Amino acid sequence: MFEKLFKLKEHHTNVKREVIAGVTTFLTMAYIIFLNPSILADAGMDHGAVFVATCIAAAIGCLIMGLYANYPIALAPGMGLNAFFTYTVVGEMGHSWQTALAAVFLSGICFLLLSLFKVREMIINSIPMGLRLGITAGIGIFLALIGLKSAGIVVASPQTLVTLGDITAFPAVMAALGFFLIVALVQRGLNSAVFLSILTITLIGLMAGEVKYQGIVSMPPSLLPTFMQMDLAGVFEVGMISVVFAFLFVDLFDTSGTLVAVSQRGGLLDDQGKLPRLSRALMADSVATIAGSALGTSTTTSYIESTAGVSAGGRTGLTAVVVGVLFLLAMFFAPLAGMVPAFATAGALFYVAMLMMAGLTHVEWEDLTEAAPVVVVCILMPLSFSIATGIALGFISYVLIKILCGRAKELNLGIAIIAALFLAKYAFF
Repeated sequence: MFEKLFKLKEHHTNVKREVIAGVTTFLTMAYIIFLNPSILADAGMDHGAVFVATCIAAAIGCLIMGLYANYPIALAPGMGLNAFFTYTVVGEMGHSWQTALAAVFLSGICFLLLSLFKVREMIINSIPMGLRLGITAGIGIFLALIGLKSAGIVVASPQTLVTLGDITAFPAVMAALGFFLIVALVQRGLNSAVFLSILTITLIGLMAGEVKYQGIVSMPPSLLPTFMQMDLAGVFEVGMISVVFAFLFVDLFDTSGTLVAVSQRGGLLDDQGKLPRLSRALMADSVATIAGSALGTSTTTSYIESTAGVSAGGRTGLTAVVVGVLFLLAMFFAPLAGMVPAFATAGALFYVAMLMMAGLTHVEWEDLTEAAPVVVVCILMPLSFSIATGIALGFISYVLIKILCGRAKELNLGIAIIAALFLAKYAFF
């Protein structure tokens, strides 16, 4: 059965190797079952319901990727997109989390249509690489700010807007220790570093009396508080168009970049450097996003942590299926997830931010027309506390700088239209 479904011999692998790879990938990305409910709870969503929705959405994505696309790539609600959901759409823009879920749902539908009609490549090619790198890095810095704020390391100041908090306080010390522990474990080659760090800091907090023991294993919490709670009517307001676009835009590039990176690592690309069955892989992402929004979680996307499983020998969809099964089993550890304090996840957020900023090394810093918009995105996204604002101002600045520098010919129609739409939004709405 495994041979028929996954073509193990053709990919020079076996069941044992695929299972080990699946467990490796899961441990590498399992931090999301703690972080995602914590972030979405700040939007007013039920922590337990989001925990279950996170696990089920990840399982759906992994199972489709494994059984339908036959790739060792795991999916789960994406970091950055959950922050955009909570702190921009709900926090800054004032929409309800029900409307935000509807925006995620609509973006998933759009992603599905773009994949089916094969216009994804056209859209991606119209966006400069520098802007793509800048947006990813900007989201990373935004996540770092959230982590620092939640641990009390950075606090508000009437004189300087932000300032250093009490770094000797228990939460701040634990957040720093968590980050250092992750770096040390990763440097020593331990793939489950983030997961182990969160558990370790939570255990220390438990022993210090800063965390209340709630148990380890139980039946999964009810999904009813978030299930099918999408406000589809609210998503068709004029102001929500840019929100849907932002969800779609970030997911599009996250997924494309991850698929290529993981496939290159595993030697899964064909002779032309393309990914066979790409449309099937994209189908897993879009369907999981649609299902996840109905269940009660933010956008589901492919995880770069899948490279850990590929490095462990995973080459087929059986790896992804194992990850999906483990996410389903994780639903029975809701009490453990509920105990994880903000200071235990702060270090993880800071580490994820570091990974997302790594792409800045590929920016053409010698070309100011390419570098300047990247700086605009990276600085204004966290300082405006809005991912959407950073993306919009990045596009606008890119087009204006190219025009003012006499290099308008380098602009394509796609980016010009996007920048014009963002400019119109600020001018008239």
